[in-house]
Amino acid sequence: MRRLLTHPLFGVGLALRLLLMAVLVPKAAAEWYAPFMDASVAELAHGLSLDPWGAFLARGGTPQAFPYGVAMWLALLPLAVLAKLAGVGALHAYALSLMAADFVLLLLLRRMLPERDTLVLALYWLSPIVLLATYGLGLNDLVPTLLLTAALWRTRQRRLCQAGALCAAAVSAKLSMLLALPFFLVYLLRNRSLRAGLPDYLKGGLLAGALLGLPFMASPAALRMLLQNPEMGKVYQFALQVGAGTVLYVMPLAYLLMLYLAWRVRRMNFELFSTLLGLGFLLVVLLTPASPGWFVWIVPALVAYQAGSGRAAIALTAAFSLLFVLENLPLPALSTLAAGAPAPGAPLPLPLLPLRHTVLTGLGIVLALRLWRESVRSNDYFRLSRKPFVIGIAGDSGAGKDTLADSLRGLFGAHSVAQLSGDDYHLWDRQKPMWQVMTHLSPLANDLESFATDLLALSDGKAILSRHYDHGSGRMGRPQRLASNDFIIASGLHALYLPVLRECYDLAIYLDIDEGLRRYYKLQRDVLVRGHSADKVRDALAQREPDSTRFIRPQARHAGLVLALHPVQPNLLEGPLGSAAPRVRLLVRSRQGLNELSLRRVLVGVCGLHVDLSMDGEASEISLTIEGDASADDIAMAAATLFPRIMEFLDLRPQWREGALGLMQLIALAHINQALSRRLLWQTSS
Repeated sequence: MRRLLTHPLFGVGLALRLLLMAVLVPKAAAEWYAPFMDASVAELAHGLSLDPWGAFLARGGTPQAFPYGVAMWLALLPLAVLAKLAGVGALHAYALSLMAADFVLLLLLRRMLPERDTLVLALYWLSPIVLLATYGLGLNDLVPTLLLTAALWRTRQRRLCQAGALCAAAVSAKLSMLLALPFFLVYLLRNRSLRAGLPDYLKGGLLAGALLGLPFMASPAALRMLLQNPEMGKVYQFALQVGAGTVLYVMPLAYLLMLYLAWRVRRMNFELFSTLLGLGFLLVVLLTPASPGWFVWIVPALVAYQAGSGRAAIALTAAFSLLFVLENLPLPALSTLAAGAPAPGAPLPLPLLPLRHTVLTGLGIVLALRLWRESVRSNDYFRLSRKPFVIGIAGDSGAGKDTLADSLRGLFGAHSVAQLSGDDYHLWDRQKPMWQVMTHLSPLANDLESFATDLLALSDGKAILSRHYDHGSGRMGRPQRLASNDFIIASGLHALYLPVLRECYDLAIYLDIDEGLRRYYKLQRDVLVRGHSADKVRDALAQREPDSTRFIRPQARHAGLVLALHPVQPNLLEGPLGSAAPRVRLLVRSRQGLNELSLRRVLVGVCGLHVDLSMDGEASEISLTIEGDASADDIAMAAATLFPRIMEFLDLRPQWREGALGLMQLIALAHINQALSRRLLWQTSS
């Protein structure tokens, strides 16, 4: 905070605000807002009242003075009361209230853009739009803008109940903020990890809406002020005559199209959501004869856009802001700026008036197009979510394929994962005699053609009908519809066997578990979980060994990531069934790269593990040996440190595992991060 307050740009912005407050008396503030607040405070002297609108009109006030709700009134009330007690005019209290909201919004933007103090001060604190609309013209749109930005911030922090309450407060402060609510709903519905929080958002919004809205709705004077507000009709002033008696209203049409485009985004992250919301407000401002205060609504979005773009974006926004000033300065002030213009106070030459607004609108449209191109179409999340990310996991029976697949599903959330299991494509039920002459490990015993066809369909975004193999009964169930999703995980004995399967994967994983450890795990699973006898499991292992050597293990050479578990103490594998699992070390072989130096540093520094790193002679394969115990919290912290961008793809509460399985999650996530980066490069080059 001290660094912000002592920054030279903060002092310049504060001086400009104090100067404008000292030399200007905005008409709207002097004739409407300050008298309304003065009357409200006077009424409070006779007892608490929740109908300041009625009291003001009863004193002969104008209905145009305060068409705002309880939230706006409460925001301006504290300083109005203090000013009354101190004998200071209501106009000064009103201006200081706006300055307080202005400063809080600055702090909020500083939090949303950390370590960018100079940029935030230059782009927001010195914004000509904010300075002119708020301090030059006395408009109070800063209050609902602050509340809506706070709702965005709480949404980003996933405090959805508070976000809903702040949205309701923003609508109470200014009814136009209703335009933002559909975007919030689209974001929560289209982001599957946040969809479960939608009830919390609605609960907070409805509760705050009732507390703030009922007093307003119960006041006939408040409703009269709202309905007689001339800004209510501006939505219909830009219209096209398309036939006898048929009118096309442009702004509602553009708003609905923007909302539809937002809905068409398969899955949003916060950056996409805030950009689309800013675009929606920008179109509303450009396609209506907007009050100067409406331009304040788009300032936070423009600040975020400039912070993420280059100098061209800053220059374009500066030109847009300058034209806004020229558009909204009083005409006598403008006339003194024109070369060869008449004396101050004379009317501005008419040809310049329409040109001024036309150029402002044109620049605004260019800004909207650049926002769409640079912040939406180029957004990593937008580009990556348009096509499912496909993961293939192969390995021998008992290697832990389903365990790893389930752990990855726990990271991304069941709502975001379509899981395809090779067991569901066995050709026969367990009781069929064909299993006497053939093992499950033989490709001929599995319908790999259907497995590949279904995986291709899911990768193309289509739903399939898939059977499920019940390991308890040994029978296939009825086909069930399986929809495509953001992530598709295909696991099975032959997941990497066919070339057509291997071409589907963005990441191919092979589990090359130590043979003794694999037998230990298979006995534990098949005897204790699936109910088979130990002798039957041992006989099956011996029977399947030739097929494993022939069909399963060669798939490792087609994997970009090979994960192997080895026991630290092999003698413990001979313990009785149900005994404590032996400690293991994880061996990783990667052919795609995984930011191995950063990964090693974090695994040692954050998780306290022992890590050995080696490469082959051509550096085409990286090997890691990881030993030690890591908690789920340590692994989650390591992931957030290493891959902050990919954290947006994870569930609201990702299920991190401890130990070796958690490390496998982390290593897989490192490869997913690399694969997503490669996909972005391919999309950019194409």
